[in-house]
Amino acid sequence: MNQQLLQSNQQLHSSNASLHTQLANVQYQLQQLTKLLRGFKSERFVPAAVSEQQTDLGLIFEQAAAATQLSEAQKITYTKVKQASAERQPATALPADLPRVVTTIEPSQDISGYEKVGEEIFETLDWKPGQLFVNRIVLPQYRNPSISRAGAGTIIQATRPARAVKRSIADPGLLAQVVIDKFTDHLPLNRQQDRFERHGLSIPYSTLADWVRLVAEAVEPLGGALLREMLRYTYWHADETGIAVLDKEKKKDTHQGYFWAYKAGNAPLIYYDYQPGRDADRPLEILNQFKGHLQTDGYGVYEKLPNKDITLFHCLAHARRKIFDAQSNDKARSEYVLTEMRKLYAIEESCMEQQLKIEQIKAIRQKEAIPVLKSLGEWMTKEYSLLRPKTPIARAMAYSIKRWDKLSLYATTGNLHIDNNAIERCMRQVAVGRKNWLFCGSHEAAKRAALLYSLVVTCKLNDVNPYEWLKDVLSQDIKEMHINKIKELLPHYWKKNRP
Repeated sequence: MNQQLLQSNQQLHSSNASLHTQLANVQYQLQQLTKLLRGFKSERFVPAAVSEQQTDLGLIFEQAAAATQLSEAQKITYTKVKQASAERQPATALPADLPRVVTTIEPSQDISGYEKVGEEIFETLDWKPGQLFVNRIVLPQYRNPSISRAGAGTIIQATRPARAVKRSIADPGLLAQVVIDKFTDHLPLNRQQDRFERHGLSIPYSTLADWVRLVAEAVEPLGGALLREMLRYTYWHADETGIAVLDKEKKKDTHQGYFWAYKAGNAPLIYYDYQPGRDADRPLEILNQFKGHLQTDGYGVYEKLPNKDITLFHCLAHARRKIFDAQSNDKARSEYVLTEMRKLYAIEESCMEQQLKIEQIKAIRQKEAIPVLKSLGEWMTKEYSLLRPKTPIARAMAYSIKRWDKLSLYATTGNLHIDNNAIERCMRQVAVGRKNWLFCGSHEAAKRAALLYSLVVTCKLNDVNPYEWLKDVLSQDIKEMHINKIKELLPHYWKKNRP
């Protein structure tokens, strides 16, 4: 009888533990769905003292409390001081470099014999919609009357202006506007078509799509030049995001392709590479040429890279995000980890504010960050052994514990970043565009989109006006340029060479 009761008790205990795990997972899923429905994805965390009452969370956590001493977590506050501008303009002041259209309004009364003693001036900001117009280019032809009309070479005429796209009625300015509207301002071609109709000109959708194709083909040499430029650097970020692509072989569905993105860690350069899949061989074409440190989000494909010249390390922001999302499951443990990670980010913020050099950053990280990383890694390993493996907090900790050496590697240097946020910000450009134009029309169109994103996002990183840059580039005969001169058209070089 006692044996049966003991066995029954063990079964009930096991069933209870399983139900607790299921409940924790359901609560976690509910929290994530709620965030999506509300459109709220903030991961802001303000460290707070963990009260002594929080240690009363059941038998499992009572065992952990003594080992971790969570009640000793201290409240950390941060104050950001906004520097006042030395010459702050009034709120109504408008930039002096904007063109002014002056309109003088005389009094309606008769002012004959009056003397002007002053004037009142006020300014308002206005906008004039873009206008379609025709460039009529006239090339006069001249003949020397002293030479016989039958003589060869008697007619003199200027050469036609250089153009990167020669098989189009559209001028570089219009071509640039169509491309920038789509890939920078996320305006699909069908909406651009509607806008042109409002301005009195009907341009077929197929024509607009053809213009984008011609531009991509014209600037294709710049894509190769951009990649060669990036390969000069030995620190890259890497990330990937999905994109729907129309495929003739899938009549009722789209193909799931991917933009694989690579950003130079210490330079404002980024390269997007379209691949039809997300498996291990997709990034090899690019990464087999790379040597140095590669920072990723922990996606397992990068672990399988055969290139032994690559040192792989991971992004602390991804590890932090999983801990943040597990707060609904285990608030005390989550807040402890988030508080420790906040210390690491505070170190980075301090180094940035002081504009320290690489060697100085390395010294501070070794002195301040490495002890925090070592202590936190040991703490999570100890705590994980006390948790039910399938709970959200356990999965979040397991993610970090498995990758802790690669999450901590940045602190042994002065030039590597603590996270992959630099490239994630660049991926938003694709994400917003994808919500508007939904899919690419073919795999070739997706490759062209990747190329154009590479160039216009590099413009953004270098604070270059993408329209002005692309219009100027398309006003040159790229195919006739020497290969060593092509890189001078890249946004960062173009910016330096501008008069």
